[in-house]
Amino acid sequence: MKNSSKLAVISIAIVIVCVLVDQILKIWVKGNMELGQTIPLIGEWFNLHFVENPGMAFGLSFGDNLGKLALSLLRLGVVGYIIYFLWKKIKHEDIDTLAVCVLSLIVAGALGNIVDCAFYGIAYGYAPFMYGRVVDMIYVRLFQIPDWFPVFGGDYFFPAIFNFADSCVTVGIILMVCFFKHFFKEEKKESADVPTENPEETTIEE
Repeated sequence: MKNSSKLAVISIAIVIVCVLVDQILKIWVKGNMELGQTIPLIGEWFNLHFVENPGMAFGLSFGDNLGKLALSLLRLGVVGYIIYFLWKKIKHEDIDTLAVCVLSLIVAGALGNIVDCAFYGIAYGYAPFMYGRVVDMIYVRLFQIPDWFPVFGGDYFFPAIFNFADSCVTVGIILMVCFFKHFFKEEKKESADVPTENPEETTIEE
């Protein structure tokens, strides 16, 4: 199997598996939990808590219906560009396995939430195409911030409720920040080390 074909299979597999896991979990939550219900999974710090998010990741939103449509179109544009970029790099074998995995994770996470926006409103009969609400359910309460701490005192650390798709995007971005910086530096260094075609032409005549 050619390396490009192998990378394409890895990318498609990651996207399909992650989107399936995300959608199965969301459909289970919608079918078995009431809105606002909490199910403790590990002690009091890891829970399922069913909420529906009309906007961005981690419960953020803006602009009501117009903002919702703009966000959905923005997601489609960003995902389309990443898919095109990834396909082009794989086709020319100009990308390694780690980069393929990271970008595929980001694509999978974005697609998982796009499915909610595009089809959940129609499927559950509460909104037209692209106006559906994203299902969030993962609620992690790691520790409580001391009361004396400014602004956030008394709240739990990272109180946002998110989903598996959000996790895929977040992990992908973290891996990109951690591992990709030195790739760009090496590429820049290699291009800087390339000698000129006619070095004697740069010699200053006396």
